[in-house]
Amino acid sequence: MNALDQLQARLQYRFRDCALLRQALTHRSHGSDNNERLEFLGDAALNLLVASLLYADGEADEGHLSYWRAALVREATLADLAREAGLGDMLLLGEGEQRSGGRSRHSILADALEALIGAVYLDGGIDAAAALVRRLYGERLSELDLRASAKDAKTTLQEMLQGRKMQLPAYRVLQTSGPPHAQHFVVQCEVAELGLHSSGEGPSRRAGEQEAAQSMIEQLRGGATPSRPQPAAKP
Repeated sequence: MNALDQLQARLQYRFRDCALLRQALTHRSHGSDNNERLEFLGDAALNLLVASLLYADGEADEGHLSYWRAALVREATLADLAREAGLGDMLLLGEGEQRSGGRSRHSILADALEALIGAVYLDGGIDAAAALVRRLYGERLSELDLRASAKDAKTTLQEMLQGRKMQLPAYRVLQTSGPPHAQHFVVQCEVAELGLHSSGEGPSRRAGEQEAAQSMIEQLRGGATPSRPQPAAKP
């Protein structure tokens, strides 16, 4: 079984047209027949399908539905789903992107996942795409409390830490790239008292901070182990 067959087995979807699958995995740095158009289609399909799945709950109001849809389709979540599906190793990248760590970059992974959903939509229709989205999100959907607070991530994290009598988190920009009209920010969130760090990316510092805060919330809710240094053993 070759790599594409293995990927299709993990996705539980067999392409009729494997050229669509290859295109979905092709970054623009690799050539002109890349996944950008499929990403555009997949982004629209994903938003619709996630909104439909959330709407089926039947009780959450518009504010909570909007909050959770944004959380489920944000770049960091899509990148995590792409990693879980093993897309990173399958990507076709130019040499420069490979050398700079493109296989693990949030934006490239998230775009590839959206392109994959677009490819499945073209290959098998909306029902096939919906089934793939349900499989990709799995427990993330079943464990959601759709009526939970729809506050933004930074506010939620601040309240979580204050409830534990802890200092507020600190944010700092790790990296800024891109031209002035299309900058990309990588931001770190630190909870010093726990020795925990998280990162987020986005088109603005605020967007990066929100993503980093959401990642920190997920660490805390998941019972993250503090990384404080252990005292040296006594002689």
